[in-house]
Amino acid sequence: MQTTTQNVNVDYDEIGKFTTLANEWWDRNGAFKSLHDINPLRLNWIEDRVHERYGSPLMGKSILDVGCGGGILSHSMAVRGANVLGVDLGNENLQAAGIHADKTGMSETLSFRCVAIEELAKEQSETYDVVTCMEMLEHVPDPSAIIEACFKLLKPGGVFVTSTINRNPKSYLFAIVGAEYVLRLVDKGTHDYNKFITPAELDQMAIRAGFERQDMTGLHYNPITKHFWLSNRNVDVNYMMSFTKAAADKVAQ
Repeated sequence: MQTTTQNVNVDYDEIGKFTTLANEWWDRNGAFKSLHDINPLRLNWIEDRVHERYGSPLMGKSILDVGCGGGILSHSMAVRGANVLGVDLGNENLQAAGIHADKTGMSETLSFRCVAIEELAKEQSETYDVVTCMEMLEHVPDPSAIIEACFKLLKPGGVFVTSTINRNPKSYLFAIVGAEYVLRLVDKGTHDYNKFITPAELDQMAIRAGFERQDMTGLHYNPITKHFWLSNRNVDVNYMMSFTKAAADKVAQ
């Protein structure tokens, strides 16, 4: 696991929220249970968007997972045959991710690195078929800079998928009051309402970076049945958006 940490677009208090729980990343009933529960949904949605763009699934694709944490999504994409690099600025998170990759025999196609995404973009321009950035944009000072770096890292014709939380009274009620204080799906203080991002804001950030929007869907939870599901008819709280980068021949035109 390589380490490069020069970066100003980072809130170390935000990173600390997750690194203090690093030993729980792979406890499916621990602090990150909700991430394990939603992972099949987001994994399938990502693969559908990739298939829509390329005409083929994740198998054989080069993928960068930005803000990978303990590697839950990174690992599942590697299991489906992708070559995955997960990057994060929390060393403890990456140690947990690397240990799990070794234990499960995935280390040949799954690796991790502690590096700022802006620094990586200078090294590996147009390297990846797919770039994912899940549950991260609402934790950084400048999400637009992250999106711009993801654009640079993506090959022409590639797919960028990200997820975040909408900003409105309903999202405050559900993502903070409900998820943190009532249902305790995540630890108290995990989210800052002022850092939530509306779909219109995210869309504009991506367009300014050079992307075209591909799709969008909302993630929903029923606290009675403890069931998660996706629906593109409602993106009031948690949502995912996918974007594409124009192919080289279209750029040339």
